[in-house]
Amino acid sequence: MSHSPVETLVKMINQIAANNRAYEDKEAAERVASHIKRFWARKMKEDLVEYLDAGGADLDPIAKEAAEQVKNGRKEATATKQAV
Repeated sequence: MSHSPVETLVKMINQIAANNRAYEDKEAAERVASHIKRFWARKMKEDLVEYLDAGGADLDPIAKEAAEQVKNGRKEATATKQAV
């Protein structure tokens, strides 16, 4: 059975979140967001944010918080570029 690209991203971020369960939720979400910001391609991040904006139904709570941080970081980066 093949998965859609978004289903694959959801599975990946949920696995990353699961691997960070040893930390408090806030730190775990920050670590997941940091990983995504550093290692995921722009298109992957865009697809994740679109999925989040559509409700993010299958995201683990830590993954969802991390996705929010990625989304907010992208907004800040866009605002900074426009201000320059």
